[in-house]
Amino acid sequence: MIALATTYPSVYIDTSADKSRRYPRECVEYLRGYGRHKVLFGSNYPMLTPRECLQDLAMLALDKETTRLFLAENAARVLALR
Repeated sequence: MIALATTYPSVYIDTSADKSRRYPRECVEYLRGYGRHKVLFGSNYPMLTPRECLQDLAMLALDKETTRLFLAENAARVLALR
């Protein structure tokens, strides 16, 4: 999926399949770097609640800007909510 998101401007990655502590290492590295504008937070509610998915977010060691992009701004931009 990372290769597709990197190649195509309109392809994004969401994290709705797992809790933050279970994100694949490659996804976290992509989110920390080049892909910080291409990854959107998802909770897979009602199977996983947002609280469960965000419980270990600090383990990802994201900077403040990347956290903001990941949790809100990327989705707002992609969905044209702003």
